[in-house]
Amino acid sequence: MSHSWKAGVEAAIRAGERISDPHIVEQVRQAVLSQRLPPGTRLPEVALGEIFGVSRSVVRRALTRLAADHVIDQRPNQVARVRSPSVEETHETFAARRLVEGEVAALLATQGVEPGVLTALEAEARAEAEAYGRGDEPARIAHSLTIHHRLAALSPNRVLGAMLTDLVMRTSIVIALYKRPTLGSCYLEGDHPRLLAALGAGDAEGAREAVIGHLVSLEGLLDLGRREEETDLRAIFAGVATS
Repeated sequence: MSHSWKAGVEAAIRAGERISDPHIVEQVRQAVLSQRLPPGTRLPEVALGEIFGVSRSVVRRALTRLAADHVIDQRPNQVARVRSPSVEETHETFAARRLVEGEVAALLATQGVEPGVLTALEAEARAEAEAYGRGDEPARIAHSLTIHHRLAALSPNRVLGAMLTDLVMRTSIVIALYKRPTLGSCYLEGDHPRLLAALGAGDAEGAREAVIGHLVSLEGLLDLGRREEETDLRAIFAGVATS
């Protein structure tokens, strides 16, 4: 599950790169988004310091930022953990994202998306389908996230765009927690192409409906009665510090 992240950290250490708190933030954030670090995973300061070869003060700065970004839970006198949202919060998160992303999509369709931008988004959708076809789930997730993050960045309303960026992160954590154990992927064939077609046609309500339908279907794939078992960070990154 964590091979790609572990390999990336090892490569950076071998190359003698300077590891800073923004670097740690980005590594942890991407690992959570791509479901390589499941919710509930413990993130001890000492272990992270050893993994990245930095002091605890650098780790603390990274954890503070990750907590502010809702990636982790950090409580006084407790080890930080990747967030583990409740069932109630899961429903609220999906409801909020449907409202926000639906409006962002409608605004984009009304304003119009530049042909070059739309072409790039369509390429991401094709790459997602290809990754799904070859069973490369981390790559599929990355392409899917790229589409939604680009929509957030393109939002004519910057406040809604910032809210959508936050909600994409929260939703990804929820999916990592509640994805059915028998479900290899949360891929929904045709959903992203349908949304992009509506954007290209300037169909505001069609774009809104495509987003809402996508998120309703995605929420329906989850098993809200199940939780992942805790994964210990030291087991995930065994050997990294001595590379």
